[in-house]
Amino acid sequence: MSDPSPPEVGSAGLAAEMTSSVLDAEAERHAAQDQEREVLFADELLPGVGADPMTLKEGLGLGGAFTFWVLLILNSFDELEAAALSVLAPDIRDTFGVSDGVITFTVAASSSFLILGALPMGYLADRCNRARIVGFASTAFGVMVFLSGMAVNAFTLFVARLGVGVSKANTGPVHGSIIADAYPIGVRGRISGATQSAGAVVRIASPLLVGGIAVAAGGTEGWRWAFFILGIPVFFLAFLAFRMPEPRRGQQEMGSVLGTVLDEPKEPERISIEAAFSRLKQIRTLRTVLIGFVALGFSLFTGGVLGNLYLEERFDLDALERGILGTVGGIVPVLILPFAAKRFDALYRKNPARALRLTGAMIMPVAVLIPLQYSMPTPLLFAVMGIFPGIFMFIAFTMIGPILQSIVPYRLRGLGGALGSLYVFFGGATVGALIAALLVDITGPRPAILILAVPSTLIGGAMMMRGSAFVRNDLSLVVAELREELAEQERLNKGEGEVPALQVHGIDFSYGQVQVLFDVGFEVRKGEVLALLGTNGAGKSTILRAISGIGTPSRGVVRLHGSTITFVTPERRMKMGIQLLPGGKGVFPDMTVAENLEMGAFAYRHDPVDRDRRIEHVLGLFSDLADRQDQLAESLSGGQQQMLALAMTLLHEPEVLLIDELSLGLAPVVVQDLLGIVGRLKESGMSIVIVEQSFNIALALSDRAVFLEKGQVRFEGPASELAERDDLARAVFLGTDGG
Repeated sequence: MSDPSPPEVGSAGLAAEMTSSVLDAEAERHAAQDQEREVLFADELLPGVGADPMTLKEGLGLGGAFTFWVLLILNSFDELEAAALSVLAPDIRDTFGVSDGVITFTVAASSSFLILGALPMGYLADRCNRARIVGFASTAFGVMVFLSGMAVNAFTLFVARLGVGVSKANTGPVHGSIIADAYPIGVRGRISGATQSAGAVVRIASPLLVGGIAVAAGGTEGWRWAFFILGIPVFFLAFLAFRMPEPRRGQQEMGSVLGTVLDEPKEPERISIEAAFSRLKQIRTLRTVLIGFVALGFSLFTGGVLGNLYLEERFDLDALERGILGTVGGIVPVLILPFAAKRFDALYRKNPARALRLTGAMIMPVAVLIPLQYSMPTPLLFAVMGIFPGIFMFIAFTMIGPILQSIVPYRLRGLGGALGSLYVFFGGATVGALIAALLVDITGPRPAILILAVPSTLIGGAMMMRGSAFVRNDLSLVVAELREELAEQERLNKGEGEVPALQVHGIDFSYGQVQVLFDVGFEVRKGEVLALLGTNGAGKSTILRAISGIGTPSRGVVRLHGSTITFVTPERRMKMGIQLLPGGKGVFPDMTVAENLEMGAFAYRHDPVDRDRRIEHVLGLFSDLADRQDQLAESLSGGQQQMLALAMTLLHEPEVLLIDELSLGLAPVVVQDLLGIVGRLKESGMSIVIVEQSFNIALALSDRAVFLEKGQVRFEGPASELAERDDLARAVFLGTDGG
């Protein structure tokens, strides 16, 4: 009997070799995709990089000082109110007779309540007049602060804090969006620094101010007067906010990159929240920094209240004494910040990636400094040691905002700010508040803050440093998008040809980490039939998803009749005239033909006359269906089901019809009938894009053709010319790469 061992060893070796080859090929594919993802311009072409130095006064002069001062003072009152709650937490606890854990959770969670308002605020900021949003939100803020002082128990305080958080939600998405559009990129660091410095001055003074008010009012309920007094000036500021001018969105990036400001579109794009978030999460710098923010949020929003509880427990300090220590600890960071902000603006002009890397590096030492602070034997030393982590965190958080404003597309700045709020306050603050509430009752304030602060600052700083590797690419994408907008506007202004019914430009699309479309672009004129050809997996169906809004591209633009619809919802695109007939089953099998058509026309149920007109029209196109209205859809042939699916799509009278795999699996006689219907639709002026495997059918149907291979356009032109390309024709017929 022969020994089987050698063949087994040989098979194992062959399997190992094959596995290695597959892994090597996969690694090469990922490397190629990563290279395709990179869009890099020279540094001097990036927004704000290489610009001439500008003083803060010059920047404010260009953007208008009124807006700056109104937003600065409103932000200061936000800080004042938030600091007041932390300082007064022990007094509020005693008034309502609750535990340290309850008051810790209430105070920390009240900061996270702004997540409830962040999303609608960001959505409105990208669509509406932002000054009005700030005015209404500030009015509501003043009312809720006043009601906080009137709380009769912990529950009513919780409800009032809910209102405060929702109304404060405009600060990040709306304030940040206005500032980014109103003031030059070269002073954003100093504007952020000035805003944060003013807020810090108020925050420093607030412990002394609110503590003094509470002590002056006397008794265990003197804290209420702090909220009553704080609410009054906000109403006046809200009135001023309504008078702020509305800046042109994206004008600073346009001026820096293009040297001109593009015309405002007559009908601004209606941003879809889902599409916007999908696009934002593909900005790698933003994604990485937000993860860092989540980590930092675990300790950031509980640090103030835990620190005040520790000072009362360890040193028996009252509200006024805690306020004095807070003032001492906050003075130095405020004095240093203006110089740091000026240095940041200068560094950003030279190297944005280095600016972000330095920001992350400043956070990590806090992991060592906080334990040192909480080991100090006296209140004064505690305050002095707290100066150093305060400097690092204060500067880092002030400078991160201007970087994120630059990498987020200007159309999405409001929702970009909202996304940051959702990550920070829901992922970090809320979860951190729950953990802190559990820890403080078990371990006390000092162990709780150490358990939270040390790992969160290390992780947060490291993630921000990692994000610096992606800054140049993300800024370059902003440049590419702005240049594309300029080219399109110049073409329209020159009147070079008819505005296309559909325009796709520079589309990148990924499923998770796998990119499937690379810089795909083409146009479809009114009344034209365009065939999309290519091998299996080339990305033909994916581009239809991007056009119809079912999927959101990571880069690029989609336009309908010259209007940008890249981030418009699928439902809105349907109303605008885009309809998709997907491949596969498109009917309800257990319903009759008539019932399928009624379901297809469900959107018009409130107008029976219009609904019946639409149904009658499509039955006129599909005579075979008209004779089978009482027949179940599942009993129809494959071709008849395809006709029914197409009829249901045509009920919406589309201007642009997208058809995925029209002839797949159908008999030639059925295909011939469908060709006749498509021809009639074309004659009516409808623009049609058809994904088609059959080369002959594509030539018979289309005026022009686009051939996709491995997610890239290999050919675009008249269908007759495609017939002359033997390599591409062979790819369609044989399913090869056609190389």
